[in-house]
Amino acid sequence: MDLKTFVAVFGTVFLAELGDKTQLATVLFASRPSVSLVTVFFGASAALILSSILAVAAGSFITNFLNPKYLSYIAGAGFVAIGLWTIWQATFQ
Repeated sequence: MDLKTFVAVFGTVFLAELGDKTQLATVLFASRPSVSLVTVFFGASAALILSSILAVAAGSFITNFLNPKYLSYIAGAGFVAIGLWTIWQATFQ
C-alpha cells in the first residue's frame, strides 16, 4: 500500500465529507431518539463504502478511454458548476 496516496485520499475525502449533505443526513438519522446509533453508523458506513467501490471502479474504467488529466479538468469544472448553482439558489430562490 502506498502510504502517500492513502493519506492524500483519506484527507481529501474526509474534508470533502465534513458538512456534506450525506453527513447531515446521518446526523438527522442519529438525532432520532428511537433509532439505534449502531444501525445508523453501520448503514452510513456501508453506503460510503459502496459509493467508494463504485467510484474506484468507474475511475478505473474511465481511464481506459480518457486521460486522467482531462478527467481532472472535468471534475474541477463540475465542482465549479455545483458551486455556482449553489450560489444561484441561495441568491435567487
